[in-house]
Formats: sequence, C-alpha cells, structure tokens
Amino acid sequence: MDAVRVALLREVLAGTKWPAATRRFAGILRTSVVPRGGGLLLVGTAEYEPWHLAAHLVDEAAWSGLPELTPTLVRHQVRPDDPAHLAVGLGRLEAARRGETLLLVTPGHPAADLLERVYDARRAGATVLALDGGHPEVEGLAHETLTVEGNARYVSDVDAVDGIDLDTVQHLVSAAAGENSVPAARGKRHFRDRLSRLADQLTTPPPARW
Repeated sequence: MDAVRVALLREVLAGTKWPAATRRFAGILRTSVVPRGGGLLLVGTAEYEPWHLAAHLVDEAAWSGLPELTPTLVRHQVRPDDPAHLAVGLGRLEAARRGETLLLVTPGHPAADLLERVYDARRAGATVLALDGGHPEVEGLAHETLTVEGNARYVSDVDAVDGIDLDTVQHLVSAAAGENSVPAARGKRHFRDRLSRLADQLTTPPPARW
C-alpha cells in the first residue's frame, strides 16, 4: 500500500482510535528493533501466516533507510525446496534471545504449542509484541498488544467503519514504522517522507470559512 493510499485510509479512519493506535504500536516496534540492530522475528498461526506484513516491512526498511525493520518470517511448515528467506521454521523461536523482538500476528485463537514457544522466547529475554483478536492468553504473554476485534464498529465524525480487519491494521502499522525515521543530511527529507507529507496535504480538507 503506497503513501497516498495510506493517507486516504487514515482520513477515512479520522475520529477513530486507529491512526494514533497504529502509530503508537509502530513506534514501539521501531524502538524495540532499531537500537538493537534488528532481530525482528515475525510469526503467525498455522492458518494465518503474515506474508503481506513481512513484505511491507521489507519495503519500509528499504524506503526508510532502517534495515533493522526487515523481519525474519517464521513459518509453521517449511519445505525442502523453499528459498532461504522462507525456510525458517518454528525452531527459530526456541533460539530467540534477549535483544530480539518477536511480533506475533494472530486473528484467531493460537494453538497451545505456539503459545508455549512464545512464552519460552519471552522467558529467554525476547520482547514480545502482538497484533491479535483480543485473546487473554496472547495479552498475558505480550509486552505490548494491539487488539483488532473483528466485529467492532468505530464511528468517526464523517464516516462509520464497520469491522476494521487485521490486514488493514497491518498496513497502517508497517507504514508508520518507517515514517520520519531517519534525519537526512543538510535538512533534506527522504523522498518517501516528502511523498507521505504531500499525500497528507492533498487529502486534508480545507479549513472551514465562517
């Protein structure tokens, strides 16, 4: 999702909690991985692997100049012919250590064995973040959660948004993670930041005239 579409989505969601909530969560993610030089592990459930979030974070890492945002996608099933970046299995969670960050994405109820692995990673010192559907077990494991309830209704001043989904929230989080992150030399902004600012300006309604 490009900067213009993200800006339009934020405009639609104006008046709801989501623009601020996703920026806050993205800031926590960024400050968890950037000072530590990376170490971001991304895992979903056997039924829901966060492919798109992984791809968007890779893009944001390149655009923002923050390679630390590039995640390692941890998969539940790995085939012998999978390329290296898609061949990291659940055993990687067992190797998680202090200084690494584990981002769990789970729209449904995660399996007990996955929760146990996440718990072990936390005990080993990893920071656990979660994008989830509001499950007590996940909230008890994670240091920070952003909950997306599937049937919730959020009303802005001008629009009603029914049931914002986890995919949309992931778009907003990944976009915010790379925004305004690196000060450019001689006061110049990165092209990505300039485009985002321009999109916000183009989609902001003019002030009311009295």
